[in-house]
Amino acid sequence: MFSFFSKKSYLIDLFKNGYTDIHCHVLPGIDDGAKNVHESEALLNEMQNIGFKHITATPHIMDGVWENTPETITTALANLKMHLSKTGLSEFSIATAAEYMLDNNFEKLLHNNEDLLPLKDNKILVELSYFNPPLNLKELLFQLQVKGYSPILAHPERYNFYHNNYSQYNKLKEAGCQLQLNLLSLTPHYGKGVQKIAYQLLDDDLIDFVGSDTHHLQHIALLKTIQVKAKYITKIQKLVEANKLLLP
Repeated sequence: MFSFFSKKSYLIDLFKNGYTDIHCHVLPGIDDGAKNVHESEALLNEMQNIGFKHITATPHIMDGVWENTPETITTALANLKMHLSKTGLSEFSIATAAEYMLDNNFEKLLHNNEDLLPLKDNKILVELSYFNPPLNLKELLFQLQVKGYSPILAHPERYNFYHNNYSQYNKLKEAGCQLQLNLLSLTPHYGKGVQKIAYQLLDDDLIDFVGSDTHHLQHIALLKTIQVKAKYITKIQKLVEANKLLLP
């Protein structure tokens, strides 16, 4: 699809050769994403229809809220695959990792040398509180790397506390943290301030990967409507290709 009037391309046109999603919440009943296998199936069906070829589900692990473990996550994936075996989506490529909140629980996991669920190899998806970053953020990122992991920070554009302190994004990169942009941030979905920072991060080539962060069907419906100015097409296409580097 192409809009001659707005001189923009639809984002999903970039998915024609297959899109690898590295951040979504489609596992049934274990976080704020799909509530059951039927919602998971509906999400995956819509994803497949617009060009998703592989997804890595990343359920939240968050102290006191979503206290998932590798066991709860792999069980949810097994239940989903069992359900999908009865549908036309049985061949859909789906793996699992986790989205780790950098909180007290995460510190305990590191201290106890617990196994983490990476996107691939040593790549770990992490997130911050939307209220403020942990006081020991640099130390946490350092310790994560000492343990042999490489952090990818989810949706950095959504952390409002960095919007007026933009240099912190460069400092995160200098601290060894790669950045993953939410595709929905290219719209005002999370707020116009988030949208502005999303494009600024793209302009400054600070983004390494993209993700849908899909939780429900409304997110897919919005994804279908996103139009991107021509000057961003090449940048986003490169990021879409970069996601394939994280195929399990």
